[in-house]
Order: sequence, then structure tokens, then C-alpha cells
Amino acid sequence: MTALDLSSPVAVVGTGTMGQGIAQVALVAGHPVRLYDAVDGRAREAADAIGARLDRLVEKDRLTGAERDAARARLTSAESLDALADCALVVEAVVERLDVKQELFRALEDVVGDDCLLATNTSSLSVTAVGGALRVPGRFVGLHFFNPAPLLPLVEVVSGFATDPASATRAYETARAWGKTPVTCADTPGFVVNRVARPFYAEALAVHELRAADPATIDAVLRESGGFRMGAFELTDLIGQDVNESVTHSVWQAFFQDARFTPSLAQRRLVESGRLGRKSGQGWYDYRDGAERPGPHTAPPAEAPAYVVVEGDLGPAAELVGLIREAGVEVRPEDGYGAGRIVLPDGGTLCLTDGELPGSEDLVHFDLALDYRAATRIALSASEGVRPGLLSGATGLFQALGKEVSVVGDVPGMIVARTVARIIDLAFDAVARGVATPEDVDTAMRLGVNYPLGPFEWNRRLGDTWARDLLSHIHEWEPSGRCAPSLALHRHAAAADAREGTPS
Repeated sequence: MTALDLSSPVAVVGTGTMGQGIAQVALVAGHPVRLYDAVDGRAREAADAIGARLDRLVEKDRLTGAERDAARARLTSAESLDALADCALVVEAVVERLDVKQELFRALEDVVGDDCLLATNTSSLSVTAVGGALRVPGRFVGLHFFNPAPLLPLVEVVSGFATDPASATRAYETARAWGKTPVTCADTPGFVVNRVARPFYAEALAVHELRAADPATIDAVLRESGGFRMGAFELTDLIGQDVNESVTHSVWQAFFQDARFTPSLAQRRLVESGRLGRKSGQGWYDYRDGAERPGPHTAPPAEAPAYVVVEGDLGPAAELVGLIREAGVEVRPEDGYGAGRIVLPDGGTLCLTDGELPGSEDLVHFDLALDYRAATRIALSASEGVRPGLLSGATGLFQALGKEVSVVGDVPGMIVARTVARIIDLAFDAVARGVATPEDVDTAMRLGVNYPLGPFEWNRRLGDTWARDLLSHIHEWEPSGRCAPSLALHRHAAAADAREGTPS
């Protein structure tokens, strides 16, 4: 089954931001496109708006004038659904209400031919439920574009329970012919991206609710240590707190209130207060004229130690050994057992967080970094009873490496580590349940939400037992089930233990 021929008309029903974006993608690819909206005049307004965007593409040398004129000639607004009768594909982008979508598609079935591919752009509803009442449900598929559709490359091609494989293949090949990067997935709450991405928001909110760090500090650590393009609080302000919370709540309910997807009370209160983010002028941050953006907590300058002792293998943080030497701090290596550690001259110990609480006056944890050389900030954590001077020495060591240091509360798994571990876990769980392949999950998370690595790429870098071990320790301290490793992750880690001869 191949992509739709470019001579085949494509219709988009619903002419809001997403509908216009999808229409522009199909139009620039070369299809005749018809716009329909139930509100009189909206389709014509949308056609004008798309025409204006084509003009801007010409100004940016992304289209020629001739290409723009040809595209405009292929774009028409429809006064009724009857005008869509000969379309080969109809994509719906109307309000996220199951009854509205079902009614629309039942009406479309009375108009289009049985070989017309019907697609929903829903991001939160069940594709199976939307298409469940159709006479020919096999030609119904999810085509989930990401906003803005003309710019973001990812499209999730979602097969409902009754979707014919040939229909999913045609939708996939058509999206690819339009210049997009499609991934296939089963009809599951959140599909791939909105399912696997929940911990990015949830763990930041959890750390904040535990009063371990403020939003500006958490965001800075996620960006400057974790390598994420935006922090969770600034990103939800951009998305809209109401929109982000609605997706979280929808996924949680669809999974029968699974603890792993539990919404945040702090975010609920923000929505209730009307602080929805950039669109309302206030969210976690204040966007009103004259408002100052709060900065992250950054530790004052401290003296670096003259030398450190490195015992054992630092694992994901092994790169620190070379960085410490380059900073002019003597490194004295020693054999060690178990997790590696850095010992300061006064006997205090620094360890990469393992999901345990520091719990000792002689121990400081540091957070995971995507790339310790490139990271510009490192988070440290210690118990309230940490020995005076130890935290200062740890701070001075990382400052000597050119890093800003943020000291956060003693929350298990800190910030980056617990976030990455939970993303890895949900990815393994999704693959085990047949939602998507590991390759498609990695592609979806890199392109859909701009993660620096896909979850399986992270897992290969960190080691096959790292996420399981860290989450198991967090679960011991926070036994709600939210951070409990999935069976899929346990199986994967147990297989790695067996290969290495380690008891699991």
C-alpha cells in the first residue's frame, strides 16, 4: 500500500490552529485541499490565513512565487460536507469531545466513498472509540500531528482496534510523502509521546511539592544538567497549565487511575487560580510587563579540595575523573567495591544519586547529567545533618570544573535521575504492551518533545539495570506505586543480571 497520489483531494475538517497547520502540510506537499468548518465563514478565513503563511514562506525563500500561486489555486473552502465527496483522505481536527467527533464521522461516511481514508488528529481520545460507530471502521486511523504541524516533523499513526493494517500503512506512507517522520503505535492512552512524557512533568512537580527545590531551580537543573531544551515548569507554562493538566488527567483516568500517572495537586491549584501560563500572563512564572524572571538557586563560591580519592567505578559519572584532573585537582584512584565514590580530604563522600536518601552526615549526592563535560550546572543533595564543611567542599569541587551548583533538598533520586529513570520505565512498559517498537519510541520522544536522547538510547548509555535499581530505591522511600519499576523493566534488568552472573 503506497501513499495517496498527489492528485487525490485531501480535506481537513476543523480550521483552528491545528487544522490550518495540517491543511498547509498537505497543500505544500502538492494535494488539492478542501477546508470545512461547521461555523459559517471560518473555512474562508482559514484559507486566507494559510495564504498569508505561504506568502511568508516565499519571503523566507522556502517556496517560490510559482509554487505559492499553484498551492493557492489548489486550496478551496467547502460550504458543506457534501463538497468533500470525492476526497481520498479526510482529517478531523475539531474539538476534543467524543460525541462531536463520532457525529462528524458518521456524517462523513454518508458522503465519502468507502475507499476514503478517515483520520482523527485527537491527542487524548481513544481512536477505537471515535471510529467505533462507523459502518466501515477498518478505514479509520489516528493521524496525530504536533503543533505547529508545518514545523514539527513527528506524526503518530495510531491504529484503533478495528483499523485495517492497509489503512494504517497508507496513512503512514502518506505522512512520510508529506515530509513528516511517522511512527506507528497502537491505540493506548496518550499514544507514545503523551504517555511516555508524563514523568517529565510529574517528577518536577513532585520535587516541588516536596519542597526540595523551587521551579526556577528545577528548570535550570533539567536544562543545564539534564540536557532538556526547556524545564518542566516553563514548558507547561508554554503549553498551558490547563491543557497539560487535562492531558495528564485524561491519561490517568484512561489507565484506571494508575498511580504512575497521578496528576499533581500543585498544578490543579494553579489551574483553579486561573494562572494558566503565558496565555493568561501568569503561571509558574510571571509574564506580565515588567515582571522579573526568578533565577535558580546557585551556591556561592567555595574552595576546591586539593585532591580527591576516587574509589571504584563511577558508572554514568565516570567522565568526572578526567574533568577533575583537567581542573588541576589531584585524583588518587583506589580499588573499591559496589558503586564508585569520590572521597574528599576530610573523609566526606560524594556519590551519584542512586535513589536512596543521603542519610549520613558524611555523604553528599550529586545528580545525573546528560554529559558531565557539557553540563553547566550540577545539583547536590545532602541530609539536614550533613557535617559542616562537607557540602562546601563538594560545591567547591564542582565549581572548579566550571559548573554552577544548585543545592536541593534530600529527595530520593534528586531531579534529573528520577525523571530519566521514570521515562525509561514507561518506555519499556509501552513496548512490552505492544504500543510501539523501541526505535519508534526513541524517534517519537526526540522529535515530538525534543528530548536529547530517546529512552532506549538513555538506557543503553546508563546501563541495563540502572533505572530499575534507582526506581526500586525510590519506591522504598515513596511506596505509593508511582515510582515502582514496571514488570517490563524488571525483566529487562533481570536478564542483564543473568548475563553478568549477578543475583537479581
